[in-house]
Amino acid sequence: MDTLDTLARNTVPTAMGQARIGIDDFITAYNEGRCELLDIRVPEETAVWQLNFGLRIPANELPDRLDELPRDTLLVVACPMSDRSNMARSYLTAKGFQAKYLAGGLLGLADRLKGGAAKHLAIRR
Repeated sequence: MDTLDTLARNTVPTAMGQARIGIDDFITAYNEGRCELLDIRVPEETAVWQLNFGLRIPANELPDRLDELPRDTLLVVACPMSDRSNMARSYLTAKGFQAKYLAGGLLGLADRLKGGAAKHLAIRR
């Protein structure tokens, strides 16, 4: 009988791992100017807590605002966890964008950057 790990390796295509980027890899890529953060939360969510960097376009507005997105850099799509961001990533890649979703989401990113760790992110304007 196969273990759950073996089953997952045989069932989930290897390319699925290419759809996401980890938090530390995101921070490195962002600092090197190789990606842009795309926060897809709705206004009610961003009113409660915000990040002071990245693009903010709610997921439901993406179809009408594609012209605001850079096509020459990787978009890292993020929501609080990763469910909505993966769906938005799929949409954006179907539209020809380079996109990944942020594994761990914005909550994971905020946790990683809390306190003195925030100095490791170079905020670009």
